[in-house]
Amino acid sequence: MSQFDNVSVVKAANVYFDGKCVSHTVQFADGTRKSVGVILPATLTFNTGVPEIMEGVAGSCRVKLAGEAEWKTYGAGESFNVPGNSSFEIACDEPYHYVCHFG
Repeated sequence: MSQFDNVSVVKAANVYFDGKCVSHTVQFADGTRKSVGVILPATLTFNTGVPEIMEGVAGSCRVKLAGEAEWKTYGAGESFNVPGNSSFEIACDEPYHYVCHFG
């Protein structure tokens, strides 16, 4: 699906790592939320509170989950799961557009 219909979008952007990652929170009628954003070329470490599914929309990235030794590559149309109360490193050589599904 290329868009979300019948949602609320938080106007203020979530800006992380000096602007290297910018997203907006999307809230659904059933109470679920997602963020839609872009990570610019960088290598960043994110911490999670709840489980997350990162869905690639455009571009590509390399990801190393906490406790893993190997980097894995993901592109548009692919996703990866991150456990709650964990972390992951993400390396992008080009803008990586994503949807983060929480919970």
